[in-house]
Amino acid sequence: MKRAGLSLAVAGMVATIAVGAALWPHARDAFAILAAQDEPSELADLRINSALRNNPALVAENIEAALAAGDADLAGSFAELARDKNIAISEALSTRVNDAVTDANSTSHFAKRFAVGLVTGNAEDVASLSGTVAGDLFVFGDIRDVVRESKHLAMGEDTDHLVLGLATVGLAVTAATYVSVGGALPVRAGLTMVKDARKVGRLGEGLMLWAGRSAREVVDGPMLQKAVASGSVLRPGATVSAIKAAFRAEKAGALVRLAKDVGRVGEKAGTRGALDTLRIAEGPKDIARAARLAESKGGQTRAILKLLGRGALLLAAGAFNLSLWVFSALLALFGFLSSIKAITERATMAYLRRKKARRQREQAAAAALLPGPALAGAATCG
Repeated sequence: MKRAGLSLAVAGMVATIAVGAALWPHARDAFAILAAQDEPSELADLRINSALRNNPALVAENIEAALAAGDADLAGSFAELARDKNIAISEALSTRVNDAVTDANSTSHFAKRFAVGLVTGNAEDVASLSGTVAGDLFVFGDIRDVVRESKHLAMGEDTDHLVLGLATVGLAVTAATYVSVGGALPVRAGLTMVKDARKVGRLGEGLMLWAGRSAREVVDGPMLQKAVASGSVLRPGATVSAIKAAFRAEKAGALVRLAKDVGRVGEKAGTRGALDTLRIAEGPKDIARAARLAESKGGQTRAILKLLGRGALLLAAGAFNLSLWVFSALLALFGFLSSIKAITERATMAYLRRKKARRQREQAAAAALLPGPALAGAATCG
């Protein structure tokens, strides 16, 4: 029975070693991800590396898909990610990416998209955003949006309060842009991108609800209706002055911070990177994390967002599963240490029992060698 107890402890140790060896890679990765959960760049690196280990052809497949969809910017982002991760792509594929990017950045293409952005106010790339921002800087775009949405409001029709609020904030920021000689331009661009993302339905639901609530607080509805009633796109100076009177500057801080972060993403990751971020974000904290990611990863940001989605910005629901891996590894470690303790105790007890039994045998052998009278004397003295 005693020997069986020691054997059982040894078997337990072997079993915990086997379980621990199986759990260790998962627990190590889980612990690293949990430790990096507040650092978007490190978190994205860990998850991208894991995805590439599971599928080395992932980058090439996504480049092909982006080229097939006519998205040269995304293809270029994946090519940059491949260079950063030392992933080889074929020379033919690399040439196709370069040709597509060159064509997308050509003068004729840029001019056409600039005009579309200026007239329609919708941005999908750098060129169209440049046109949209130009329209907003000359207050044409923002006045157009304020007048349109305010008239909907006055007539009891469906009103996009988010576009209305963003355009109103934009007018104030545009004035600050001129005063600071471009110092507020990233905020101006950020407001334009949020507004455009809303127009084309590329604003995440959670972010849209938050921004909508914030935008309602920025605008004094009755005062704005009065301003619009006498305003016109053809009289921008008078219209802007009247609209600004309905602007509650003290309520605009949250929207301005959001726009600033969106502008930071746009500066580092491009217009489409900013629009992709707005599509997956659930709130301003996601945008702030995306800005930190873009400042670290630059042109790779779109590829990272394409592969990981919102998981590039935070752990979300995966935190429980990751914690479970770490907890399981700790249980295996506890089992291993318990087995070591049990083996040590049983081995020590076995050693002490053998030592005691040997001493008893030696004493018995010594007693047997003593002569009879001496033994009797020893007994009497005892």
